[in-house]
Amino acid sequence: MPKLKSIGLVEVSSIAAGYVALDAMLKAAQVDLLLARTICSGKYLIVVGGDVASVQASVEAGAAKCDGSLIERRVVTKVHPAVFPAIGLAVDVAPEYTKAIGLIETFSASSIVDVADAAVKAANVVLFRIHLAMAVGGKGFVVLTGDIASVEAAVAAGAAVASGEGILVGKAVIPGPAKELFREFM
Repeated sequence: MPKLKSIGLVEVSSIAAGYVALDAMLKAAQVDLLLARTICSGKYLIVVGGDVASVQASVEAGAAKCDGSLIERRVVTKVHPAVFPAIGLAVDVAPEYTKAIGLIETFSASSIVDVADAAVKAANVVLFRIHLAMAVGGKGFVVLTGDIASVEAAVAAGAAVASGEGILVGKAVIPGPAKELFREFM
């Protein structure tokens, strides 16, 4: 298994082209398949992880096979280690990190990885969900938690990345969230 330092994403408008791109990506380099599935509006999303060179080679190989259906390709390097489990929704949150919830929503599924990475690098927060497009109209969102000041700083940093790309849909910080709200996200 390669050491996960980078994430590559390919989003295509054709499910058939998505499978072809996925095959090419997995054959092009030694990467870990983190996610491959249909998403809203009949699109297909592929997410791989690994070392920078392998992820870049994989994404380029996949993008080359899309036959005009490529929507977006993205490589995020030097990814914070907290991003990987949050994509897999495999994060436990200790009680001391439940003082506030922060949310950032983008128009692009792929962009949310950059947003989440910036957020977790900006402050001491726990990423506990990175949602990539399923059942939300192709959008992405990240949910994080921590103390109020840290959540505010993380949301500001992540939202700045999304705003810079013109894809920020919304952001929120909820101080002192009801405990039931955590069950909604977990």
